[in-house]
Amino acid sequence: MLESELVSKYRGFSIMNEIKDFNEILKEKGYKFTNQRKHVFEVVIENDGKHLNSQEIYEHVRQKHPEIGVATVYRTLALLEEMGLIYGVDFEDGFRRYEIAKDHEVHRHHHLICLECGFIREVPEDLLGAIEEGILKKHNFKVLNHRVKFYGYCEKCANKMAANKNKKL
Repeated sequence: MLESELVSKYRGFSIMNEIKDFNEILKEKGYKFTNQRKHVFEVVIENDGKHLNSQEIYEHVRQKHPEIGVATVYRTLALLEEMGLIYGVDFEDGFRRYEIAKDHEVHRHHHLICLECGFIREVPEDLLGAIEEGILKKHNFKVLNHRVKFYGYCEKCANKMAANKNKKL
């Protein structure tokens, strides 16, 4: 992918800026900037919002760079998380899934998780602002972050389940 394509493709942030920032952060923390680390970070950025697990990230990296091993991907993901560039999310499906840590988010976003098909949708709105204010007033406790996952059925699965229920009647 050309640099201009990378810059224009990703949801209002430039992958090239992210890579440059990544390089600076690595240097500040005493780590080397390597092509392997860059390629893993690019895959995470390119798949932002898809909630890929480490094996899926490895598969994407391997498609473009077959010389990069699975252990390198795992170590790089751990390093990226330690540096605060990504964070892992547990959707209770046996996998740790990864998302980009975005500076503009005051809190991590919420997720809607379909119990039937596993579809995951991000909810960007902070739905708990009033609750956090109440906690501060009542318990003198300042909430800095929270993680909320809503489990249910996506529209497609709910419609399919309703159709199957009507067929049985």
